[in-house]
Amino acid sequence: MQLTDAEWEEFATAHPAWERDGESIRRTFVHDDFTAAVGFVVRVGFLAEAADHHPDIDIRWNKVTLDLSTHSEGELTEKDTNLASQIDEI
Repeated sequence: MQLTDAEWEEFATAHPAWERDGESIRRTFVHDDFTAAVGFVVRVGFLAEAADHHPDIDIRWNKVTLDLSTHSEGELTEKDTNLASQIDEI
């Protein structure tokens, strides 16, 4: 079910580093080096697999950009914000 504007605003207030781009949310994480970035991606992978919800991942040396969207529903849903919240705890 599509995220309402109120639900998005609540999430965005609590997690201001995530940006909305249409029907997806995106955040770039900066790490000390490539090894740390890859380690972060592995931890994200375990969370994503447990949630059965998989982000698009872009690694550029020490920067990891995650893009979350519920592709099966063609819209931003609670699945996206729930996983983003979990990722913020890493």
